[in-house]
Amino acid sequence: MKQLLSISLICATGLLLLASCQNEREPNYQYMPNMYESVGYETYEKVEWLPAGTEAQLPAEHTIARGKIPYGIENNPAGKELSRALTSPLDSLQSEENLAVGKELYDIYCAICHGTKGDGQGTLVKREKILGVPSYDDVGRNINLGSTYHVIYYGQNAMGSYANQLNETERWQVSEYVMVLKENLTQ
Repeated sequence: MKQLLSISLICATGLLLLASCQNEREPNYQYMPNMYESVGYETYEKVEWLPAGTEAQLPAEHTIARGKIPYGIENNPAGKELSRALTSPLDSLQSEENLAVGKELYDIYCAICHGTKGDGQGTLVKREKILGVPSYDDVGRNINLGSTYHVIYYGQNAMGSYANQLNETERWQVSEYVMVLKENLTQ
């Protein structure tokens, strides 16, 4: 009994001492303060914690990222004119499959602005979030398969590039489907 009383007295004294150490004017001790107050670094900034002479490296010149195939035509008006001569490398025997995949990808990436019919009346245009999306059948727009591929690859005006979202085959499939939409609008 005396032993239990002395143990509880020691524990109570220890808790009392710990509680008396708290100072409400200063924050308590933080374990791993870097987790609470992290340090921000700029990209390619020199930092002191890296070994001497080591820094973040840029890719070597003239290298190509894995899975990327260079297009070879520049992003300028002359390059767009050159792209008009391009033809689709896809197998023409699978054209129905290509058009089905092209329609699916078009509905995902393009229809929100260009509309499901290619008339420039997508959801964002109807809600007036973006303006000036022309229809594929506009007289001033002389689009063909190659120029459509070029615009998907580089983007044009307010439209950004979709080269990172669509691989080469998918870009050609969407381009072929856009040509089908253009034919349907002109009829």
